[in-house]
Order: sequence, then structure tokens, then C-alpha cells
Amino acid sequence: MKARSIGPNGMSGRIGAIDAVNANPNIIYVGAATGGLWKSVSGGAKWHPVMDSLPAPSIGAIAVFQAAPDILWVGTGEKGRRNSAGVGTGVYKSMDGGDTWTHLGLEGTESISEIVLDPTNQNVAYVAAQGPTWGDGDERGVFKTTDGGATWHKVLYVDERTGAADLIMDPSNPNKLFAAMWEFRRWPWFFKSGGPGSGLFITHDGGESWRQVTTEDGMLEGELGRMGLAIAPSNPNYVYALVEAKRSAVLRSTDGGRNWEVMNNDRGIANRPFYYCQLAVDPENENRVYKIESVISLTIDGGKTWDVILPFDERVHVDHHAWYVNPLDARFVISGNDGGVSISRDRANSWRFVENLPLAQFYHINVDMDTPYNVYGGLQDNGSWMGPSEVWENGGIRYYHWKEVAFGDGFATIADPVNPRYAYAMSQGGNISRYDKRTGENMSIRPAHPDDVRLRFHWNAGIGVDPFDGSIYYGSQFVHKSTDMGASWTIISPDLTTDDPLKQQFDTSGGLTYDASTAENHTTILTIAPSPVERGLIWVGTDDGNVQLTRDGGGSWENMVGNIRGVPEATWVPHIEPSKFDGGTAFVVFDDHRRSNQTPYIYKTADYGRSWESLVTEAIEGFVHVIEQDPVNSSLLYLGTEFGMYISFNGGESWHLWTHGVPRAPVRALIVHPRDHDLVIGTHGRAAYILDDVRPLRALADNPSLAEETIHLFDIPPAILYQTKQVDGMRFVGDTKFAGENKAEGARLSFFVNTEEDSVRVAFAVTQDGEVVRRFRTWAQPGMNRTEWNLFSDGLPPASATEEQREFPPSGWWVLEGTYTVTAKLDDNESSATVEVTFDPRYDIPIEERRRKLEVLEEVARLRAVASEAMHRTNEAKESIDAVLELLDEDDSTHTTIRELGDSVKTILDEVREEFTGPQDVQGFVRTPNSVFSKLGEASGLASYWGAPTPSQTMYLRHGEARLEEALVQVNDALSAYADFQRQAQAMNLKVMKDVATLSVNWMPER
Repeated sequence: MKARSIGPNGMSGRIGAIDAVNANPNIIYVGAATGGLWKSVSGGAKWHPVMDSLPAPSIGAIAVFQAAPDILWVGTGEKGRRNSAGVGTGVYKSMDGGDTWTHLGLEGTESISEIVLDPTNQNVAYVAAQGPTWGDGDERGVFKTTDGGATWHKVLYVDERTGAADLIMDPSNPNKLFAAMWEFRRWPWFFKSGGPGSGLFITHDGGESWRQVTTEDGMLEGELGRMGLAIAPSNPNYVYALVEAKRSAVLRSTDGGRNWEVMNNDRGIANRPFYYCQLAVDPENENRVYKIESVISLTIDGGKTWDVILPFDERVHVDHHAWYVNPLDARFVISGNDGGVSISRDRANSWRFVENLPLAQFYHINVDMDTPYNVYGGLQDNGSWMGPSEVWENGGIRYYHWKEVAFGDGFATIADPVNPRYAYAMSQGGNISRYDKRTGENMSIRPAHPDDVRLRFHWNAGIGVDPFDGSIYYGSQFVHKSTDMGASWTIISPDLTTDDPLKQQFDTSGGLTYDASTAENHTTILTIAPSPVERGLIWVGTDDGNVQLTRDGGGSWENMVGNIRGVPEATWVPHIEPSKFDGGTAFVVFDDHRRSNQTPYIYKTADYGRSWESLVTEAIEGFVHVIEQDPVNSSLLYLGTEFGMYISFNGGESWHLWTHGVPRAPVRALIVHPRDHDLVIGTHGRAAYILDDVRPLRALADNPSLAEETIHLFDIPPAILYQTKQVDGMRFVGDTKFAGENKAEGARLSFFVNTEEDSVRVAFAVTQDGEVVRRFRTWAQPGMNRTEWNLFSDGLPPASATEEQREFPPSGWWVLEGTYTVTAKLDDNESSATVEVTFDPRYDIPIEERRRKLEVLEEVARLRAVASEAMHRTNEAKESIDAVLELLDEDDSTHTTIRELGDSVKTILDEVREEFTGPQDVQGFVRTPNSVFSKLGEASGLASYWGAPTPSQTMYLRHGEARLEEALVQVNDALSAYADFQRQAQAMNLKVMKDVATLSVNWMPER
């Protein structure tokens, strides 16, 4: 029971690190900001994830030991410390190119910006740890190991707020390193880059001692912030530093770091240093340097002047975070940015986008009621989108099946429940629009305050839809309500936050470099959750810890957070889940990792918030983003955390990590489709997944003893027999295109097997009104299994069918709509369930027409079986003749006559076989339009359409039947000749030969 990835991929997602095998750049490693580590051995054509089973979705640094490139080091926790940055769990190492991993500790670092390896000693490595973003801590600075990671020594440390933002090694001297130390701190409501701890340090003895670069050496005066460093491989005396300061600048040293000079301090030289502050020197030219930030700039004069070579355009996504230049071939460049990976083979002049890395970072997930239904969601820096849960096409869910409904950082995206023509899409800071799916119009519907009070919208504002009338709720510090699709709004609440002015400094956030992007907007509403069972009951959660409730549609509100014990004051409330069964019951999750507290918090109330119980167990790893209650079984709960998805079958008493198809990436959104009963999973880093049909999980929650049965077949969801079309665009796409996994066609059969064997064969029988329709079997493993009945009946067994082929014949033709019973059997144990089959809703073909078509197709199949049987019998006759001829003595003159007769009959049989197949002793592409199989093949057009046979199709069938009858006359004549040979052979006391009967066009194979 495995979840399937549906994408999207065309917008990919943020990248944290890149490295490759320099001598063989076909081997590339890409670390996503929150989507794990990926490997390609084909130069970026095909990719596969290599750390999905580990709680390591956020990659900050990758280092290949180039002398033995199967040795791979990975540091977790992306280096760009924005408000939604992934959280690291330390350092990992692989000795076999990513097949297996060892955790080497340093989990308290949370963010690792670089790993630098001694190129001469595989056991020596340095780690630049930025350390916790949201709090102080001493597990930061530069760490060194000399025993392959078994132990670590902190070789450079400043204080509890200063980490190592960059680390480079002199390629000519592995004991000489440069470290950029960065003092920074992020609060939920403010960010500060810079402080006395920041500085540039140099060691010449492998970290035993360090010297700080001072103003006397040319360093900028005053408080410093983040720095990006680079050294020229072709001339290591050239060292560059991009330094954040009161007036940021690019510095250069031409004497190995003793003296520095300002090369450029133009305003804007450091774009957004907290997010990207990197330089890379061309390995062939010490004066040619790339500056990696929102855009890519290049200098060819050592940093004096800079030209933008990758601007804001449609070639490559902006916001670059990782940059690889092959030191052995400067033409080979890889960019990792907010939109994925692009590869250049000509020094960054032209680019190929990697289309098959599904790294989209969802914040929210929603669905509509189309058939098939659509999935909606917003992506970090990649807009808001809608895409199909499945497509009735071959080739899977392609990137162009997804449609962008709004631009910007995408957050909640919701289909209008009353008028499906429209959808609502949010972007950062309270922007919201209404999207017209028909015209593409995107109308701004952002609420305004009637008295011009400034509205505080969160970067990812709360939104909800009233399940009773389709009204929209939208959260600033107030709850806004619209009953006319956003054209007008009414405020239905007072300020529901703490309204703490100390937490409202977001306009000046940034420190040395302002970055007031609305990411630090605070004292705002994060989640709005109307009850689906009690009208007027609405829960609201805020980013400063309030849990508010109204039961009269906003007339009065009560803050319930004081009743919740064990949660730190003012803790973020990202999600509230009102019960789908009882108005007084709700679930709330708290997330305090933005104050460096990763404790999970999950609470439940059953009395409208007066009392609460914790649902946290030791099984949960990582802080919690979302909880979803199943809409049918109240005890079945789904949980999304920073390190994967969990399921509870008993109302939260125990939790189980779900790894069947779901990587250990942040799960930010969950929703169960109310009609199709699929669990849709929105990950922040690995796009969207669908766990099709959760009804088996409900059954196990209802009755855990089902798992003790030898075999149990769960309820089968309705199945649609639909026409599959050829996908638009390219048919043959190679390996570089991503296709989301489609839902399997047919009736989905979920069954539980209780066996001690590793695998067993389970037999299935489909019946209708007591008549067997289809028989097949499949391999199964202990536990939950899935297979499909393809909605076809039994076909005719082959002419030379074995007993097994007769018991489990190939597929025939599709069935008609109706109710069918499916029985699963393992040994002497059986379990049955019914399935309702419906017909493609896009067609209006009467069932009687389709029944007539099936009768004709059955006749086509029977005629082909007659032709195959004719071939089989002539082949048997020929083999029997050969067996007799092998017994003859070449020197015995009495055998001459029988040998000549046998050869003559074989020639007749070969000629007859060619009536069916055309000439066989030829090579090349030969057309045989008058052969039996060609003539019968012309009738295959009957299967191209579900309606009644057309006159032309009927004519083709009659022509094929007539040609078969004509050929059977020759077959029977040949078999009569064989019978004569048989009689003469037996008269000579040769071994008894096999009887081969003649054949009629009305012959029917045994089923």
C-alpha cells in the first residue's frame, strides 16, 4: 500500500548544495533544501534519491572525496537561513556512493554550510557549522575530524551566536583554510545579521591556531555580517571575499590572504547576504569570478566590475544557492536555485533545465470534486498550482498537466466549493486573488480595513472555507469573511493575537541589510478552521500562541490556550483540525522550532477547549506541522512532521511512521478526499503524493484482528472503465522528463496476508451472478498488499495451453457495468468483497450497443483461436513426422517410400502454415495482406471503439472469417495427408504417432 508521487516537477524546488566527481562529472549529487539527496550517474539525465529512509531531508553541504569518489560526506541543514529553512540532523557519510550511510553526529548544529576534505587523507574533514538559527547554542563554528568522523574537535569557535558561514581550503596546502564566521539570530518576528562575532579567520596549521583578518589587513571597518569566500584554483594567492557590512563590498587578496583590498562596494553588491552570499572562481582564470545570489553576475577583472549573466528571465529560475564548476573543465557549470537544477556545458552561456527532480515545496494541499479530482497547492517561490490526481492518458502525469493559477510565493490554494470555475490563491504577506479557470483572470481580492487600520497578514496567512455556505475566511490580526467570492469583506472578530508591539518590528528586519519581505510579519492569524459539523463554530490559531474559538459565527470569541498545559507561552499554532464527527472535539498542533525547541506538540479537546490531552508519544521524531482526522473513522489520524508522516489507528494513543512511498521529508499538508477516500500528502520538498483509497486503514482501525486472518480482502472502491487517450505532446520522452505516477487502471484490490513465508501466490476469482468472469493470481508479501483487476473478462487460453494457463487464462475483453464479486484465495482460506463497475462518464453509448460489440469481439477472439489451433495442429503433425523420420535407417531401402512421403507431407504442412502467416523463409519487412492472420487482424478495428460495430468493421470480420474457412480446407487436406502417412508408418510397425484431428471453423477451445 504505497503512496505515489504525482509531482509537480516543472517548477522543481530550492536546492541547498551540489557536488560531482570531477574526473567523471556524469556522477552528480544534488542536495535539496528540504527534498533530500539525489544522485545521477548519467550527467543529469536520470536521478534517484539516496537518503529517503533517513531523517535528513535538508542538505546544506556535499563533499565527494575525489581521490576515492565512492566516499561521500553530507552535512544537513541548508545554509540559506530563511524563515522556512530546513532543519539539519548532523553529518552523514557513505563509503559506497550513497547506497548505505553512517550518521557521524553533530546533530545539534542544525545547519551546515560547508564540508571541506583534505584531498590527501580520507580521514581528515572540516565542517563549517552555522548552528541553530532560532536560538543560541555552542554547537557551531568549525569542527575537524582526523579519524573519518568517529570523533570531532571544535577548532574554531567565537560565541553562542556566531557560526561558520563559509570555509575554503587552499588547493595547494590542505593545512591552510579560510573561515567566514557569522553572527546572526532569527526570531519568529525579526532577523538580525551581523555583530562583533563576525569575521574572517585564517589557519596555516590545519585549525590548531587561527588569525583574524583585521582592518590593518584591509578588512572593512565596523560591524560585519555574512561573508562568502572563494580561492582561485589556478593561483591560490588570489582569494576573494564578499563581505556584508554597513557598506558591503567584494574584497580581494593577491598574496594568499595577508592583505586585502576593496574591489567593489557599489550599493547592492551583496544582494540578500543572509540567503545567498557565495563566490566561485573560474578554475582556469583567477580574475574570472561568479557571484551567486538572486541573479548570477560575473567579473573578468578580479571583482572591479560585474555584469549580470543570468538575469530575471525565463531561462533559469532566480535565487541561486548552489554553484558547481568542474575544476578540470571550467565549461561544465551547474546551478542550484529556488526552481531546481540547471546545467551548462559552455561556461554558463546556455542552460538545460533538469526536469525530473520533483522537489516542489508545498505549504498547503486542497482538492476539488472533479472526476478525476484536482489537487491544489502553493509552492515556495514557485506560485500556486492545480493538477490532476490522475490522468486518463498514457505516459503518466506530465508537467504540463499542472496549471499555474497565481504567481509569487504560493501558499493556500482552494477551489471555490460553490462555483468550480474559480479558485483562490494566496501569496506572501496577505495577497490573495480569485482565479478564473476559463479565462485565466487573476483578480486581487485582498481585504482592506474600513478605518485604514494596518492589517498584519502573516507571510503564510490563515484561510478557511465555510463548509455550510462556501463563505471565505481570511486572517490578518482579524478574521475577515466574504460571502461574495472576495468582492467584499466583513471583519467578524476583534484582534485575536496578543498584539505585542515588541513583535511588530518586521518593517526593519534584517540587521546590516534590510530584508522586510513580510517573512517576519508577526502577531497574525496562521490558521482558520470552521467546524464541518457545527455551523458557526470556528477555531483560529495565531503565530503568537493563541487558540481562539467562536461558536456563534464570530459574535464572541474565547481564547482557549490557557487551558492547554505543557506548551511554552506564545508558541506558533500552524494547524487546528476540527473534528468531522463532533463539534466539541478538535485537534491542535504547536510548532516551537522557531525558538530552537523541536519538541512535538499535539493536543485534543472533546469539550470545546475546556480541557485538553496530549497525543504525543516517543515514536514521533521532529516537530509537527499538521494533523488530519479521517472523515469516516474518527480513530484514524494522519500526522505530518518535519521528518515524515505518521498514522495512528487508535485516536493518537500510538503512532506509526509511514514510509511506504513517502520519503522522510517535511509533510506540511494532509487531506482525505471526501468522495474518493484518497489521502493527499503535501510535502515541503518532495512535491505531492497520493495514498490511494485509505479504506483498508479504516478497516484495520475498526478491527485490528483482521490482520490475524490468513487472508482478508478489504472493501473495493468503485471502478470506472474509461478510455485511455494518447498523451498530448511527445510520445517518446527519454529519461529526462518526469511523469507523476498515475493511479492504476481497474478495480483496486487491497488485501492483507498473514503468513510466515516471504512471498505467496494469491488467486483471485471475479464472478457475476454466480458465473466466473475473470481468474488471475499475483505474488504477495506478509502484510498489506495491492493489485488490480483490469476490468476485463477471461480470454481464450492459447492453443497449446498448459493446465495453469487454462486455470488462469489471459485477459479477454472489457466487462460491462454492474456489480461483481471478487474472491481472494490463499490455500484453503478465502475472503470476498464486491465492486461496482461504472462506465466512462464522457460517453453516452447504450449498454445494449456495447453488449453487441462484446459479442462480436468474442467471435473475433474465437476465430483467432481457431486459426491458432490450426497452426498448432499442423505443427504437431510436423513434429510427429520428424519424430518418425528420426527412427528411419538411411541405409534401409525399405524406408525410402515412407521417408519420401513424410517429406512430402511436411512440405504440404509448411505451405498450409504460410496460408496463415505468409512466407516464413524470408527476411526483411514483408507484407502478407492475404494471410489468415492479416485478414483477421483487419477486424481488430472493432476493439478501437465501444459502440456497435460499423458496416466496414463487420465487412472486415466477414472477410477474415471467409479467408479462415478457405484456409481450413487446406489444413484439413494436409491433416488427411498426415493421417495417410500415419497409417503407413504404423503398418511398418514404427512407433505409434499422435493423432491430429481435422478442424472446423465452428470449433470452440476449452476454457
